[in-house]
Amino acid sequence: MIDKIRTEKQFNQVMELIEGYLQKATDKGGFDALTKKETGELQQLSQLAAAYEQEVLKVWDFPVTITSVIQQKVSEMNITQTKLAAMLGIGLSKVNQILKGKRPPDVPFLKAVHEKLGIDGNFILERV
Repeated sequence: MIDKIRTEKQFNQVMELIEGYLQKATDKGGFDALTKKETGELQQLSQLAAAYEQEVLKVWDFPVTITSVIQQKVSEMNITQTKLAAMLGIGLSKVNQILKGKRPPDVPFLKAVHEKLGIDGNFILERV
């Protein structure tokens, strides 16, 4: 494994490997489908890519929040908050308040987001 991405070609190769792991996780129903070795490699590759993006590509590092990831998923799935609430088995007003930052996410909400939207449990735990 390389310790630093030095060229655009290396960056593109790393991104292809990352996409391969992500596709496997998507096809197999989640990140639990990856072996421990694959999970470790995915984390290392992601860190290498992020470092290259910040140092060379000058990509801005915006904080990633649970609500921003959920909103991205909702957008990708092209569903409304009403459909999201039904999917999660949670009231619409609760979902709306959480996504607007007026209410902190509780355990049932976070569990539903993990199970129904496939958001990584480690990501959720790191952000709570």
